[in-house]
Amino acid sequence: MSTPDHPLDLTTMREAVRRLLGEHDEPPDEPEPETLLLQLRGHLMLAIPEVQRAAARFPEDDIPRACALAAVAEARARLAVRPRASPAARLAHARLLARSVGALCDHYENLSTPHPSRPAPRWEAPLLRTPPKSAPPPP
Repeated sequence: MSTPDHPLDLTTMREAVRRLLGEHDEPPDEPEPETLLLQLRGHLMLAIPEVQRAAARFPEDDIPRACALAAVAEARARLAVRPRASPAARLAHARLLARSVGALCDHYENLSTPHPSRPAPRWEAPLLRTPPKSAPPPP
């Protein structure tokens, strides 16, 4: 379930990914791939701007930020592809979209979770303290 603090419903998104990329050998039922394809496209349309916003809070030289933005670019490219009409092509495309959804979920979670070895995102950086009133002015 999404909340104002976490607008993406990562549980629902990951469940859609599992339905296509889980450890089962047979593809989903015939009407299901089309539904999943539409659902995954919707998840990507929601996740892309959220991952971009989360990444924008970090410095440009931050490696996880760069990785997240690369995943965003790949997801955009996959959204632009129109698969052929054959069921096999549509299923293959849905699996690619599922990989992108899973990657964006991971990047969003990574960028949203504080980690001691990474610099604080801009919105979390400590505020500069103003000098006490009794301190002499700087030269």
